Amino acid sequence: MLPRSGDVLHVTRAASVQFIRPITFRVIRVLDWPTYDGWLWLDGYELNAAGDAINRRSIFVQEAGLRQLQATPVPRQHTVRTRRTINRAPVAVG
Repeated sequence: MLPRSGDVLHVTRAASVQFIRPITFRVIRVLDWPTYDGWLWLDGYELNAAGDAINRRSIFVQEAGLRQLQATPVPRQHTVRTRRTINRAPVAVG
């Protein structure tokens, strides 16, 4: 599961040994930095219990150890509206 922008993840020791205390993390983006196979650099926000961002972080984690708490909704298809034609004829004044 490759995280997407907006996903909320539960990051534990299974993702990296640095997370002795698990965190909740909202992804801004997956960084395109060279890593080992199966590892990712994620840029995002650490969240508190209320879901508020408390700290911006870049974290180095194993993709297999991430657990998704909330997925970003799939964007809706863009609907095209037809434009109304406006009558731009001169108007008599006076």
